[in-house]
Amino acid sequence: MKRLLILGAGTAGTMMANHLKPVLGKDEWEITIAEESKVHYYQPGYIFIPFDMYTPEEVCRPTEEFIPEGVNLVNKKIDRILPDDNKVLMEDGSEIHYDILIIATGTHPSPEETHGMLGSQWRKAIFDFYTFDGSVALRDKLRDWPGGKFVVHIAEMPIKCPVAPLEVAFLADSYFAEKGIRDKVEISFVTPMSGAFTRPKAARAFEHILVEKNIKIIPDFAVERVDNEDKKIIDYGGTEVSFDLLVTVPTNKGSAVIERSGFGDDLNYVPTHKGTLQSKVKPNIFVIGDASDLPTSKAGSVAHFEAEILTENIQRYIKGEPLMDDFDGHANCFVETGEGKALLLDFNYNQEPVEGTFPIPGVGPLRLLKESRMNHLGKLAFRWIYWNMLLKGANVPFVSSHMTEEGKKIENKK
Repeated sequence: MKRLLILGAGTAGTMMANHLKPVLGKDEWEITIAEESKVHYYQPGYIFIPFDMYTPEEVCRPTEEFIPEGVNLVNKKIDRILPDDNKVLMEDGSEIHYDILIIATGTHPSPEETHGMLGSQWRKAIFDFYTFDGSVALRDKLRDWPGGKFVVHIAEMPIKCPVAPLEVAFLADSYFAEKGIRDKVEISFVTPMSGAFTRPKAARAFEHILVEKNIKIIPDFAVERVDNEDKKIIDYGGTEVSFDLLVTVPTNKGSAVIERSGFGDDLNYVPTHKGTLQSKVKPNIFVIGDASDLPTSKAGSVAHFEAEILTENIQRYIKGEPLMDDFDGHANCFVETGEGKALLLDFNYNQEPVEGTFPIPGVGPLRLLKESRMNHLGKLAFRWIYWNMLLKGANVPFVSSHMTEEGKKIENKK
């Protein structure tokens, strides 16, 4: 019996278990998935919790609920990977041997990487939001916060769901307006990038919305430290931004498992071939989702598109056939812009986000790079699709793993 091991039962790992179970012979392959957490979190919901748009219970389900029958779930903490021995050591001293390994260990906020971030104001005047505990703590703070300087901050790129900080700024604008205190709140968006987003055309669209909502953008800010006593963040050039409430996205890093295993980059991401999803560590190790060093967004949609290609490549690898080398970095994401509207992006390694229709060319009903009520409803509907289709490996109609050019105003590629 051959053994396939998946590390991580988040979005990417769970999808791979559901994709592979039906296509690998049950008498030939044993599939195991190792995951420390017994709770699966719908992470796109984290941005809604602080503004009382979702309850914490709406983003939590048992991990085991989405593991297909016949797949072994090991609820233990992973210590390290030993590629030369084709095995994984668990923290309790046990071992799991494999013939094929899929790394889906994700990325995680690391506030300890910025001096002072975990100081006396942590979860008092300084909050993260892209963790479950952080989003709930921020909700509790905002419920009776009287106003002041509200700063949304990105420590460094890359981060999980790169549009999420913008969404927090936009939703905060609406939230404070609804509470009748928008005139008492000064909102700033502080970023290490030269614009509001990694892609120029999308950045211009977001910057227009920021100006429209009277949200100040402070670009090219490379944070050096957080001053808890005087409540300000300071960059390496000496620029200071004062805050009464700091909502930060700390440095994101890959799993410490990768660091302990000795083959990640400086941020613990696994070197990965961008078209095949095969690792550069060893041919029988593959990578999916946020754990890789691929130059595309660390977002759930990317893992969804990767899963289809990786499923095919795992089968090809088993048969000794050449791997498909055509993952194009496809990503799409809804961006909440407040007031019951959202904007939709669709792009890949080479193509900037452009205007057009999605998912049906010429029909939509969603519009790319434009705010609309329909896009907002699409964002809300995605939670049902996530729990009931994506995680279970079901086909999502009209949505291709490769970015299509039909129905889009394609311009010059990167």
